[in-house]
Amino acid sequence: MTYLYAFAAVLLVVVILAAIYRPFGDYMAWVFTSPKNLAPERFFYRLVGIDPDKEQPWRSYLRGVLAFSLAGLLLLYAMQRLQQYLPWSLGLGSVSPFLAFNTAVSFVSNTDWQSYSPEATMGYTVQLAGLCVQNFVSAAVGMVVAIALVRGFMWRKRKEIGNFWVDLTRCLWRILLPISFVGAVLLMALGVIQNFNGFVNISTIAGGSQSIPGGPVASQEIIKMLGTNGGGFFNANSAHPFENPNLWTNLLEIIAMLAIPVCMTRTFGRMVGDLRQGYALVAAMFVLWVVSFILLVSFESFSPHATTQLAGAAMEGKETRFGIVWSSLFGGTATGTSTGAASSMYDSYTALGGMMLMLNMMFGEVSPGGVGGGLYSILVMAIVTVFIAGLLVGRTPEYLGKKIGPRQMKLASLYFLVTPIIVLAGTAISLAIPAARNSVEHTSLLNSGSHGFSELVYAFTSAANNNGSAFAGLTANTPWMNTALAVAMLLGRFVPIVLVLALAGSLAQQDKVPTTSGTLKTHRSLFVFLLVFVIIIISALTFFPTLALGPLAEGLVA
Repeated sequence: MTYLYAFAAVLLVVVILAAIYRPFGDYMAWVFTSPKNLAPERFFYRLVGIDPDKEQPWRSYLRGVLAFSLAGLLLLYAMQRLQQYLPWSLGLGSVSPFLAFNTAVSFVSNTDWQSYSPEATMGYTVQLAGLCVQNFVSAAVGMVVAIALVRGFMWRKRKEIGNFWVDLTRCLWRILLPISFVGAVLLMALGVIQNFNGFVNISTIAGGSQSIPGGPVASQEIIKMLGTNGGGFFNANSAHPFENPNLWTNLLEIIAMLAIPVCMTRTFGRMVGDLRQGYALVAAMFVLWVVSFILLVSFESFSPHATTQLAGAAMEGKETRFGIVWSSLFGGTATGTSTGAASSMYDSYTALGGMMLMLNMMFGEVSPGGVGGGLYSILVMAIVTVFIAGLLVGRTPEYLGKKIGPRQMKLASLYFLVTPIIVLAGTAISLAIPAARNSVEHTSLLNSGSHGFSELVYAFTSAANNNGSAFAGLTANTPWMNTALAVAMLLGRFVPIVLVLALAGSLAQQDKVPTTSGTLKTHRSLFVFLLVFVIIIISALTFFPTLALGPLAEGLVA
């Protein structure tokens, strides 16, 4: 019965995604290829002195990404430090330096890691003008970087890969803002709150009193999901009834997380002139997402632990209004899309269930990945796949008519090495440096042994993959963890972007080579199988020893 319910839930989500796949994917392709600029866009270009007809080589495009992100980081840091002077601060004071730095990096890098309780730390101005704005622009940055890589496959013998400022403006005006407006209205209609009421004191059933915060939640909730950001308005995130009150909002939020990453494969196919290429990528994403979900439901429903069997399932930390299936579908989607939102307590999952959440991130978040990040991640994996296939048959590898030579493979190899290095190095340094280890063991970790190790590995995996979710047993609001995770988020976000844009530039300069009988057909099921196999093998070989010390060891003991 559990599997039947799980199949029905997946089928419902797939049907909705299938209905929007073609129109939304084609619309995004039009947004980034249309020669016309809208009136608000032209006004913005004149205001900031941008020539929309001037395209940029990859280094200039990269400078735009880095400069824009740095400006956002400094502004958000300043807003937190000066919060007490801002309107609607709700009487909340200045955010501490280490926490403000961590939070600024987190939201600028599209991670939305939160080492604090939002409703008790951030006033409405910081939430709206700071965090919510970064939810929009950081998501747009990921999308335009993916489009720049797509242009690398599209264009021939060109040094340019587009104009960052034009791409960013179009993404915001034509995609994220209008959809978020409609989505926020739908969430409000379904019960998500949107107000400026501040704290309201109420009397509890037991005769006590409690302060209940309100806030402009729906407007932040929709872009948190649509932009695969994940930062909650409340500490309980999407388990809070003000953010996610019922199954309908839960479904809408799952669709919002998946919509752009899934439909961007259609955008890719449309822009390169071969829709079958997009279908191949979305098929690989679908396989990883569904298999992960089924395994997660299995581990949470049929755990051999005695207490789980007595309860009927691993219901600790899960909302009864969602149950195992919808909690697992939400959690698997959130960790597979770099969203990091939570409608249940990930620390309360079974050892192997928690491992699946970690694996979704360790795959490089290509199932289906974040907005933009999912597409460029799986394209890098596709390049690695055709290179391996070319070695097997003794041919120069090609993908979409572009030769995959030493430069392209160096960039691709560095790309999938960056995140594991950050995760493993961050974990190792936290346990190797005496002062850091003392802070981690005596302040940050609630649990010892394998589960405590899993909490630490999960934190660095989440930070390096720009996910933002966490195991609840970790206290990250310490000078060491705030700094270490902020560095992991910065490196995990911007080093891959540097490599992707360099790869886009190298591909755009090439001419296309003709297809021959020996060319690997990258739109067929064989390529999909190879792509999934390469993703799993690269992740398994890299992280298996770490998983063996954490969730696997804990799961086998249980």
